[in-house]
Amino acid sequence: MSAVQPIPDLKLISGRREERKQRRLLGESLVEAGLITDDQLRLALEYVRKHGGFLGDVLVTQGTVSITDIRSTLEEITGFPVIDLAHTSIDPEVAQSIPEAIALAKGVFPVANRNGSVLLAMVDPLNLTLVEEMRSRLRRPIEPCIAFSTDIADAVRRTHNVRSRTSELLDSMIEESQPGLELPVDEFDQGVDDGPVVRLVDSILQSAVTAGASDIHIEPTESDIKVRYRIDGSLREQMQVPMSFHAAVSSRLKIMSELDISERRKPQDGRFSVRGGSDGREFDVRLSTLPTVYGEKVCMRLLQKSNAAASLDRLGMLPDQRARYDRFIRHPHGLILVTGPTGSGKSTSLYAALQDIARPDINISTIEDPVEYRMPSVNQVQVNARAGVTFAVGLRALVRQDPDVILVGEIRDAETAEVAIQAALTGHLVLSSLHTRDAPSALVRLTQMGVEPYLVSSSVVGVVGQRLLRSVCPHCRIVRQAKPAELEILFGETAGETTVAEGKGCPRCDGMGTRGRTAAFEIAEVTDAMREIILRRGSGVELMQQARTEGMVSMREAAVRKVLDHAVPVSEIVRVFGHENL
Repeated sequence: MSAVQPIPDLKLISGRREERKQRRLLGESLVEAGLITDDQLRLALEYVRKHGGFLGDVLVTQGTVSITDIRSTLEEITGFPVIDLAHTSIDPEVAQSIPEAIALAKGVFPVANRNGSVLLAMVDPLNLTLVEEMRSRLRRPIEPCIAFSTDIADAVRRTHNVRSRTSELLDSMIEESQPGLELPVDEFDQGVDDGPVVRLVDSILQSAVTAGASDIHIEPTESDIKVRYRIDGSLREQMQVPMSFHAAVSSRLKIMSELDISERRKPQDGRFSVRGGSDGREFDVRLSTLPTVYGEKVCMRLLQKSNAAASLDRLGMLPDQRARYDRFIRHPHGLILVTGPTGSGKSTSLYAALQDIARPDINISTIEDPVEYRMPSVNQVQVNARAGVTFAVGLRALVRQDPDVILVGEIRDAETAEVAIQAALTGHLVLSSLHTRDAPSALVRLTQMGVEPYLVSSSVVGVVGQRLLRSVCPHCRIVRQAKPAELEILFGETAGETTVAEGKGCPRCDGMGTRGRTAAFEIAEVTDAMREIILRRGSGVELMQQARTEGMVSMREAAVRKVLDHAVPVSEIVRVFGHENL
């Protein structure tokens, strides 16, 4: 159990003025110690001013500094001890005295009773209003200490563990069922809402939400059913379900999606909504079934309906890249493209731009499939192929709605591309995404779709390419000298010295060594020289060379910088970009 130092007298802290002073001292101390740069401090302080929060927690959450590096500085500046919840004994009864939703929303976690007080882990112990609120709720004196938001979320999830409840439910179902017999599916047609399979499916969904999964895979094999979640881009097996449950589980999900439970030979697509998490968030679940040799495989994509768009500060762009992107989105008209494979964060980058430029005096409209983020000030249209609302049809309708800014979820065909370009040429700022390998190739892709080169050259303002990289787990990160093979991956040569980081694996990252993701970008501005290449139908290689000549940092180079900053492991360079040298 971690040692906890005596707690300072809260009466010595004089409200928000003291908090701002502590924040400034913390930031200055970290810069002086060489743990962060002036630019990193500026971005973190900007985020705190806009969104609130504690500076130390923001720096750790953004991956700017590790918990180990910041711990002693935090304790010295604030006077509060930093507690490691992963290695501290937690009293479950005390921990559950504050509801899960409140603990996560307010960043607090009651750890244990101590000498007549409650040891309370807090993201921001300088928030006197929250301190008083917790003292009133717990009806006991409290001893605040500092814990990071990721630590508190982990502790809350361990205390209110949906996954363990799912395992317990599965064990009880196995005990009750008869070996070798499939569970009946007719109970669903009779409106049974509390049967064992209904509870199992609900637990699988709730567990996925709690784990922060983006996808759920239910895969039949020869002997059983494997349930896997995609977390931070990686599939992780969660449980194995007896094969006798397969028909009942898939039928339950089909009924929720309003699909035909009798059809098992053809793929089917559907969707339904579910509420989950500690705060009852609503998720749109897109379901797809696929017949395999062992039965129907079910895949579900989880999309949070009330998902708040990320800010530009948290995308992970390098300072010069951020400056370019800022210039793009402040053009009065033109087309901005974000490119990358499925699941590379394109929608996040597009919506971060919308959030940054949204104002009461402009009209922003979107056409998407699906609508991934909800913004109250934006008119959002969902593609509905059955009703005849395609991207092209919806975009034509949006242009007649007096828009200033238009977001097209994806340019999939020549018709959509032409309408988007016409909108950009007639005074609208249009943002969209495209599937290409790199940023300059998007300009070639448009001409290959049938758009005339002169339209591409005169409409496109700039192109952003991006890939997602797994971040080193801040809880088990170690820094070491790079091996010769790693130096070759980073620099194309085995000589030299540099340090790299990797995660050893811990309970917080499920032994993976990585936790969370960041993005590597390349941002190409369409200059006069680029337009000449487009007009003569030059290749993507020519456009890439010209963009590099004009100062574009490639995605691979941006990723290497993140490795050198100890934010990303070297293995991610190989996984995402292969072994090719710079």
